[in-house]
Amino acid sequence: MLKRGDNYEQVRGRFRWAIPARYNMGVDVCDKHAASTPDAPALLCLDADLKLETYSFRMLQRLSNKLANLYQANGLAREDRVAILLPQAPETAIAHIAAYKAGLIAVPLFILFGEDALEYRLQTSGAKALILGAESLEKIANIRDRLPELELVLSIDGPSDKVQDFHAALEAASDRFTPLATAPNDPALLVFTSGTTGPPKGALHAHRTLLGHLPGVEFPQEFFPQKGDLFWTPADWAWVGGLIDVLLPSLHHGIPVLAYRARKFDPEETFRLMADHRVRNAFMPPTALKLMRQVPDPRARWNYAMRSIGSGGETLGTELLDWGRDTFGLTINEFYGQTECNLVVGNCASIMPVRPGSMGRAIPGHTVGIIDEDGNELPDGEVGSIAIKQPDPVAFLGYWNNPEATQEKFAGDWLKTGDLGTRDDDGYFWYVGRDDDVITSAGYRIGPGEIEDCLMTHPAVALAAVVGVPDPIRTQAIKAYIVLRDDTENSDGLTQDIQDFVKTRLAAHEYPRLIEFLDELPMTTTGKIMRRELRARDEA
Repeated sequence: MLKRGDNYEQVRGRFRWAIPARYNMGVDVCDKHAASTPDAPALLCLDADLKLETYSFRMLQRLSNKLANLYQANGLAREDRVAILLPQAPETAIAHIAAYKAGLIAVPLFILFGEDALEYRLQTSGAKALILGAESLEKIANIRDRLPELELVLSIDGPSDKVQDFHAALEAASDRFTPLATAPNDPALLVFTSGTTGPPKGALHAHRTLLGHLPGVEFPQEFFPQKGDLFWTPADWAWVGGLIDVLLPSLHHGIPVLAYRARKFDPEETFRLMADHRVRNAFMPPTALKLMRQVPDPRARWNYAMRSIGSGGETLGTELLDWGRDTFGLTINEFYGQTECNLVVGNCASIMPVRPGSMGRAIPGHTVGIIDEDGNELPDGEVGSIAIKQPDPVAFLGYWNNPEATQEKFAGDWLKTGDLGTRDDDGYFWYVGRDDDVITSAGYRIGPGEIEDCLMTHPAVALAAVVGVPDPIRTQAIKAYIVLRDDTENSDGLTQDIQDFVKTRLAAHEYPRLIEFLDELPMTTTGKIMRRELRARDEA
């Protein structure tokens, strides 16, 4: 969709949405390529033993057709929900493609969810079918009697009590299937929010959401795709960051995706993986980059050759950007979005300067502004709510069975993100914080991101999170929770040293008056720091 240009203004001016009257995500990412380039690689799948298996588009079409027939044979009808509780694996992609082609709604679930989290999401969505692996069988068995709508459960690791064998069932199904002629606005995907503020809500997306995501992938990935590209992310495909920032856009373009996600992120293994499989494009959450930054001398140890890296979820600072240039020979492009309206702001270093700390400029095709509580757009330089003008093809249809929350998400024609930010005179957006993350101290409104960025440049700090805690004089005091580097021990003078470090490098009113050292920080499964848990910890 995105046409290359010499500068941002040219690229934005050339862009036009192309949303057809009929559109089906499953056909787009699979069947169209099976018709034109059937033997082209679609998935390069690594198992736990690092054995590689390649799936062509023809193979994905055949297997997804079988599964779509299996869905229908078990009574699933249009807009019924299919839950997919799998890691990065070929069956995950097949389950999604089949659901879209059959007009069903896919509900991705994270394999590390506990029983309560799974029960909540399966009950709330009313899922009629579930595809899972052996690691989740016991959890589902323990809650199955509380899921009356769940009729079909398939395991990719063989049958068990009330669970069918996924592969055996597919073997018996026909590989001929006619996809439903869905409209762009027909529902296709139900993604639960990560829960940084309150209980998770189901964000319902239409088939068009993939088309809406394309410019937001192509822009920070430096005009993806290019010849020889190969995409990978450590982010699980159960989340928007893995599913619609990487897997589906890459398959849309006919570019292969490397499928592999370790149970625990290993920065050295990540460098090795990129080198061994010639990964060229990646979405890397900031937390992953911070851990990779601690690996000594990677360029001398591994022969990787990255073309583009995008990152989102937390603000990148000067140190991470400089490290990225030294380590990969490229500028890591930060981007911004959320489950409900993703990839709407970003950077593209080849056509615009990257300003450390900025999320970038509005992705071509999206109108992004800073608004007040009444939905009025604010002048540049003022702090307000980051919002996206509607209609927009990437925006969600609404929260599942929650019209009140959906209504609260909008102010007139603007979709509110719930994040506070500013836009400068050149159109760059700067993240200030969540509505409930902003710290009010001695009359100042302070966002935690800038302080965290400063703390991360201290040689003893591996990870940092900043919150406001009650203070009788200042309203709130700034408190930092810090994870030290492995080679650093806490000492009597370390707290004062870190405080002085921030005072001198940031501002006297922004240094953390309180510091607590932790072994790890509470994070969502997508790698975002859960500051509300830190506030609750302080209150306790």
